[in-house]
Amino acid sequence: MRLKTYIVEDNPTIRENLIGTLEELACINAVGTAETENEGKAWLTENRDGWDLAIVDLFLKQGSGLGVLGACRDRPPRQKVVVLSNYATADIRRRCAQLGVDAVFDKSNEIDALVDYCIQQSGSAG
Repeated sequence: MRLKTYIVEDNPTIRENLIGTLEELACINAVGTAETENEGKAWLTENRDGWDLAIVDLFLKQGSGLGVLGACRDRPPRQKVVVLSNYATADIRRRCAQLGVDAVFDKSNEIDALVDYCIQQSGSAG
């Protein structure tokens, strides 16, 4: 099963490379993207049944990924939210856990772990 995945990332190059990599290697189908907190929150709340996985960067063109994470707190257990950030420090990981995030990955050295996570989720979702 392909995971319907929504990506909140303001860097177009990173966003396109991430979509290409995950669609090829990890059984995801990108259903939409956002560059700002407001866009991400609006789409995820208006399309409550339209996604299985949200991948959220913390630093955005407008607002913060933390606001997007807060908007996803009351999601069904089948929907997963992960953070992909250059700032995956211990403090950030703790804050994300408080907001109900399922996993945190560092952009610089944990892309393979994100791919593995997506593969695992697509297998358990089917």
